[in-house]
Amino acid sequence: MSTHVPVMLEEVLAVLQPRDGAIYLDATFGGGGYAAAILAAADCTLWALDRDPDAIARGAALAARYPGRLHLVQSCFGDMLDSLAAEGVHALDGVVMDLGVSSFQIDQPERGFSFRHDGPLDMRMGQDGATAADLVNSLGERELVTILSDLGEERHARRVARAILRERAVAPITTTARLAEIVRGAVPRDPSGIDGATRSFQALRIAVNDELGEIERGLAAAQSLLAPGGRLVVVSFHSLEDRIVKRAMVGAAGRAGTASRHDPAALLPPPAPDFDLLTFRALRPGDAETHANPRARSARLRGLQRRLPMNQGISP
Repeated sequence: MSTHVPVMLEEVLAVLQPRDGAIYLDATFGGGGYAAAILAAADCTLWALDRDPDAIARGAALAARYPGRLHLVQSCFGDMLDSLAAEGVHALDGVVMDLGVSSFQIDQPERGFSFRHDGPLDMRMGQDGATAADLVNSLGERELVTILSDLGEERHARRVARAILRERAVAPITTTARLAEIVRGAVPRDPSGIDGATRSFQALRIAVNDELGEIERGLAAAQSLLAPGGRLVVVSFHSLEDRIVKRAMVGAAGRAGTASRHDPAALLPPPAPDFDLLTFRALRPGDAETHANPRARSARLRGLQRRLPMNQGISP
């Protein structure tokens, strides 16, 4: 049985600042931890998205506790503009995005996310598209190396890819246990104690779900939906995610650097940004949280706010 523990919950609420009468979006409903806390913190309306139909089904109980206030929609957060427009929602006072894979998905062997449980090699957050088994049994060496090195930052990507090709020639790779065994046999033991399959499983999960593309689309959509004073809060869990979030937020706040002094554009005053950073550097979970919930160790929180009109600034 999975136990869902929302990461950096106190920090999320402190940056989001839920208020009565506002409209919010939990773009990654998951186990509903953030949604429940937002609904309890203020008499607000909350829309919640998740691409996983199991998550939407689990949310029915929470929606029943808050009739008319919680609205669940099955959708990728990268499609939030169209999904919310179909519901008549065109502006939001706040958006929360938790980019980590759901604890429920990790802890269900049949979903195939974890090498700690044997199960079918699936890894899909939704129920459509190619599975991880499809990728490892069909892609060529060069494509596998690119996925493993770029998305998993696996230093031994070529060795892992060649081991996969060699083993799949014997029999298709269809389970998490077999893939993990193949990967562990191809990489040196990590002195830090990190399981040798960790990076490869991360890479395949990201590829299967186009997670980085989803993040870029979701961040752009969230910014466009924010009303004046609206806040975007994002919790990421590894450097690839955080790099995208940081770049998007810094750029939106007009802090992405200036043009070269040799560029004529440098002579013109830069346009006033529409957003302000709420976190000038990523917030990290405290020691007590990481001790109680080891999955929080790698979490990073960043926040952004759309400026109010007439230079009213941002609320404290």
